[in-house]
Amino acid sequence: MIVGVHYYLWRRLIRGTTLPGRGRRLLTWGLVGLAGLLVVALIGTRVIPSEAGHTLAWPGYLWMAVMFYLAVILIALEIPRAIALGVLRRQERRQPSPVIAVPVAAGGAVATQDVEVVLNEGPVLPRLDRRLFLARTVATVAGVGAISTVGYGVRTAFGDPVIERVPVRIARLDPRMSGFRIAVVSDIHLGPLTGIKHTERIVRMINGLEADLVAIVGDLVDGTVAELGPIARPLQNLESRYGSYFVTGNHEYYTANGPQEWIDELNILGVRSLRNERVEIQHAGGTLDLAGVNDINGTPIDDGPNMADALSGRDTTRPVVLLSHQPVQVYDTAGYGVDLQLSGHTHGGQMVPFNLIVPLQQPIVQGLGVVDGTQVYVTRGAGFWGPPVRVGAPPEIALIELRT
Repeated sequence: MIVGVHYYLWRRLIRGTTLPGRGRRLLTWGLVGLAGLLVVALIGTRVIPSEAGHTLAWPGYLWMAVMFYLAVILIALEIPRAIALGVLRRQERRQPSPVIAVPVAAGGAVATQDVEVVLNEGPVLPRLDRRLFLARTVATVAGVGAISTVGYGVRTAFGDPVIERVPVRIARLDPRMSGFRIAVVSDIHLGPLTGIKHTERIVRMINGLEADLVAIVGDLVDGTVAELGPIARPLQNLESRYGSYFVTGNHEYYTANGPQEWIDELNILGVRSLRNERVEIQHAGGTLDLAGVNDINGTPIDDGPNMADALSGRDTTRPVVLLSHQPVQVYDTAGYGVDLQLSGHTHGGQMVPFNLIVPLQQPIVQGLGVVDGTQVYVTRGAGFWGPPVRVGAPPEIALIELRT
């Protein structure tokens, strides 16, 4: 896919806009170099799981976003481009080229040779130049559009998360618990490029919500405790009436030492991990079950989700809220009477139009929905993965208010 996209960009941005020669060769090698940066980005954080690896990946991820939007815009311009080329061809066919005889010396004699000359009224561009002008115009529009979009996306990704206030009705909720508030954050993706200020801002914004409970729904980190421990430390300042809870996401299983060291670290910071288990939350005389399951990616190492352990044997007259990183896990909750599942993972698509692709894997991209009778809220997440770019899916912290 990477090779195919870069070949397409080469045809439209380099081959179509330049004449053969040194300039085209230099631009071609420049594009090859950018493709190399992208490969480094995709493997750098795995091969070199450290600050150096993430820093090395930074320019490659930025090029990934620019490359993506260049391709999207150029594809969108294919039809207008084809129409414009058709108009040029028709104009060329309609303009007859008069033939004049030009004297030519041949073997001491004078002969004539017919030469085609293009004549038009007013200023005339050679045919090659008109097509070159069209190609360069299309390339300029795509370049400006892609760079502007990525610039906006970078600013959004590093900006303050949006606070989404979401009322959710739960039939079995004790009326005395109506108004119970859960601050939900997911996909924070702490890493060397986000820095400690990213964590501090999220903690400050969550504390400002004065929630009854905080739920961190996976993908908290992209590295080990040794690398990111200081960046995660502000989590110890999270404030809520009934504490902070965490479930693993797929990225916790991608770290060099696995999720257990982060579970231990979070316990020190005062954030409790729910490992296929549940706790009772008592509030204003009512009781709510809060359950949490491991992410699907833990299955190969016998650390995957276990709905039975988390949900079996409970008092079914009480409502249950399930923390599960991936929305698709809702299909495994059938028969357990889950009233509300809180998930993340999708990033809301992160970069439009990826939001149109996510439904191929997940039942809900963002927001509140119902799947097989279970309400599911999917947060867009507060961080980013890969390109530090968010377009059409700003970072989010959700405040879920339970109502009868």
